Amino acid sequence: MTTPEYNEWCIRRINDNIPMPGQGDSLSIEENLRVLPSELEIIKQDFEKRNAELEKKIEQLEEEKMHLGLDMDVQKLETEKLRKGKNKAEEIWTKRSRLMDVKRNSEWFRRKMEL
Repeated sequence: MTTPEYNEWCIRRINDNIPMPGQGDSLSIEENLRVLPSELEIIKQDFEKRNAELEKKIEQLEEEKMHLGLDMDVQKLETEKLRKGKNKAEEIWTKRSRLMDVKRNSEWFRRKMEL
């Protein structure tokens, strides 16, 4: 002897995850018992995915920073080389100017002696 509520429950299979035999899609026991991920697990998976993407981006930025640092070192070396070249040119120009002054003075002295 069963109650009407029990009969209704059996008919509609309320709160029952076991499919009724003869339904169109026959799922295996493993598929029926598969646990769906919770909202927290989904959020954790999204976090881990985003974290992995950010770590990859950080690695790329660090590599770019290293290359920029190397470029900067090369630029510093080139600047120093140009600065040394400029200093050498200024030194040569100064010596040339002094020689020209000496030459002018010696010509002036020679003319004065000839008079």
